[in-house]
Amino acid sequence: MLRLELTGITKQYPAVRAVDGVTLQVAPGEIHAVLGENGAGKSSLMKVIYGAVQADAGEMRFNGQPVRVASPAQARALGISMVYQHFSLFDTLTAAENIWLGLDRSGTLQQLTSRIVDVAASYGLDLDPARPVHTLSVGEKQRVEIVRALLTQPQLLILDEPTSVLTPQAVEKLFVTLRRLAEGGCSILYISHKLDEIRALCHRCTVLRSGRVTGVVNPSEESNASLSRLMIGADPPALRPRAATRGAPVLSVRQLSLPRQDPFGTDLQGISFELCAGEVLGVAGVSGNGQQELLAALSGEDPRAAPGSIQLLGQDIARAGPRQRRALGLHFVPEERLGRGAVPTLSLAQNTLLTRADAAAAHGWLQPARAQALAARLIERFRVKAGGPGALARSLSGGNLQKFIVGREIDAQPKLLIVAQPTWGVDVGAATQIRGELLALRDAGCALLVVSEELDELFQLSDRLVVIAQGRLSPALPVAQAGIETIGQWMSGLWPAADGQPALSEPAAPKVHPASHEHR
Repeated sequence: MLRLELTGITKQYPAVRAVDGVTLQVAPGEIHAVLGENGAGKSSLMKVIYGAVQADAGEMRFNGQPVRVASPAQARALGISMVYQHFSLFDTLTAAENIWLGLDRSGTLQQLTSRIVDVAASYGLDLDPARPVHTLSVGEKQRVEIVRALLTQPQLLILDEPTSVLTPQAVEKLFVTLRRLAEGGCSILYISHKLDEIRALCHRCTVLRSGRVTGVVNPSEESNASLSRLMIGADPPALRPRAATRGAPVLSVRQLSLPRQDPFGTDLQGISFELCAGEVLGVAGVSGNGQQELLAALSGEDPRAAPGSIQLLGQDIARAGPRQRRALGLHFVPEERLGRGAVPTLSLAQNTLLTRADAAAAHGWLQPARAQALAARLIERFRVKAGGPGALARSLSGGNLQKFIVGREIDAQPKLLIVAQPTWGVDVGAATQIRGELLALRDAGCALLVVSEELDELFQLSDRLVVIAQGRLSPALPVAQAGIETIGQWMSGLWPAADGQPALSEPAAPKVHPASHEHR
């Protein structure tokens, strides 16, 4: 008997048929990948299974019985859990409280907190249940979602890009967990754009293109190229980076130290580095080790830095706000697409006004026609699948919205571009496109700082690499000298200092502060 069987599932939205007659079968204990480029219909199909949206046609059977899942609550009652790519968490509540809201709440919050600690530890997911969600990084929020799903002991677990912001070590631990769940009879639907992961983990793979099934294969018998052909109808575009030609210094950071603004944050301690025109400096590190604080200080969101500690093209910008920094040529792509990179309820044209002065105002008046024209140009140049400049940001798939946001900042021709998680949740074709555009920007003389938790991406893009751990920054290393093993060791804070001793005495890890016990 099959765990899940879909027949002829169809979902029509006003501008597009997201799912077009899809048939899918998943056996008990099977890890089944769903692969497709951005906008192929993967997330819409998963939402139908989970009851978040209703199919217009087709039949769903669960454990052999016909079902029509009317809501996520009904799905959970059946034994279906889902971890979304875009999280559904309340920022003002703690991790434990968010998890408690998603469960049956039969026990006390204190009992649940103990279960969270046990489950997180057994699956290698570092998580402090007492931390408010608004203090967590994207990677840490993802852990909350995964632990919440695992606590329901599901018969079918749906994972949408679960490893997009996990370190290689955490990915391996997650795979051990998923294989153990599958051995116990749990079925897993696994959405990922990482072809190597799918080939290593999954038993079968259903490939979607434009809402339709183009193939069902055994991924272990396929190559990355053959999976890409099924997914996008062609071989993936090749990325051919050229050697960098370093120019004059653009960004100079000298002994940047900042106490955390939040009790659960990370202190920045003596951060120093230099970034030149025409190069990419990659920043690796385990989520929650100071990335957010560093990005806030560099982007202007946190203007508390000591005068002179941050210089852009020789000018002191330590106390300048984001608008002043943009006027000098600094543009920034945050890691969170919805809510920070774009306003979900505004159109793409309106979202250009967030960072693009050339589309914003003249003599105090907004220029809607300019914003429309700019959005249309970005949609065409970066091949964004959208219903035009008037489409709401929330209507785009995650990968297409990412292309639009990154494209908006690249198109501004910045002198310095700071990018966090540039290809998070983006398919192989779109990821190659974004990385190619970033390298082209570098070749045009822009300085780029790329913060990513995908080491493969950093090795593809970077000319030099640094690692951040416990709010400290490692020495810069040319990427040709930076092996995976070395960077992995440095991510624990074990890089050599000037005196030859390790820079940190304890391995880097997300911290539990004494104040956190007040929330228990």
